[in-house]
Amino acid sequence: MCLFIETIRIEDGVVCNLTYHNKRMNETRAAHFGQLSPLNLFDYIMPPQSEGRIKCRVIYQEKIEEVTYAPYTVRPIHSLQLINSDVIDYHHKSTDRDTLNSLFAQRCNQDDVLIVKNGLLTDTSIANIALFDGKDWFTPSTPLLKGTQRAFLLDKGLIEEKQIRVEELYFYQKIALFNAMIPFGEIVFSTDKIF
Repeated sequence: MCLFIETIRIEDGVVCNLTYHNKRMNETRAAHFGQLSPLNLFDYIMPPQSEGRIKCRVIYQEKIEEVTYAPYTVRPIHSLQLINSDVIDYHHKSTDRDTLNSLFAQRCNQDDVLIVKNGLLTDTSIANIALFDGKDWFTPSTPLLKGTQRAFLLDKGLIEEKQIRVEELYFYQKIALFNAMIPFGEIVFSTDKIF
């Protein structure tokens, strides 16, 4: 049986978006193990009182298996290689990243991959995306994984969902990459760096 994971950002001792992680974890547990009593991550996370960014990694199945903490540094990403995979399935965040890793290995000289499934843009190997058309930011309505930061940004109205076909990339000027550990706005670059 696969192990599932939540990766939670702790910034200067403050736990970020825990309500969203809690919701996703309990939805994943229900999908794989049936109706279990909900767990509350608030009962398991004891944030280290330190400055900087810490990655809290929660591994679980029916119950919480392990909680670890480690310093985190954002890996620079300035370019993406388009990669097609019509069979990839990563709608529950798990420790099994074999398919994502094999796609990442095809990045050529770029920093990461942008995965296209059935002609539609999805995610990179590590992040959700949003594209800027000069006025608004749009995130694909077909992500591989509905990330917690993505859910937060949608709820706040900072991004909008939209089906984005790969051939529509030229409509957009910029791309932003974000996930639980990388807030929106930290990685943004021109779409002419997508190959």
